[in-house]
Amino acid sequence: MSPRESPATAHELARVELLAGLPGELLTRLAARMRREGVAPGQAVVLEGEPGERFYVVLSGVLAVSQTSLGPRRLLRAGDSFGEVALALSIPRTASVRALVPSALASCDRAAFDEFVRPLLADDGEAHSSE
Repeated sequence: MSPRESPATAHELARVELLAGLPGELLTRLAARMRREGVAPGQAVVLEGEPGERFYVVLSGVLAVSQTSLGPRRLLRAGDSFGEVALALSIPRTASVRALVPSALASCDRAAFDEFVRPLLADDGEAHSSE
């Protein structure tokens, strides 16, 4: 299995603020269900208005978040996450995310999000990042 196809590690996910509160066993189970992918500079990961099907964490690199009506919003770096708004609220993506430099992400599908991440949002009462 190439590094690109390997799942994320619990150690990598523990650096993500939103996921840091998960007990080790749950973090390991979530990591096994997260797909690692490389993103080239300029490549869009999600586009505003599209259906949200995956939750993402940034393992390395820098990505830009933008909204059509508001323009550039913020930068995402290692340890940041995005995509939870569309999944948690069952709405289209609220922003676009594009890589500025070669980046590595890990993502999971809606089922893994619902099992592992959604309970963290309910406990916290707010989302930590933009789409």
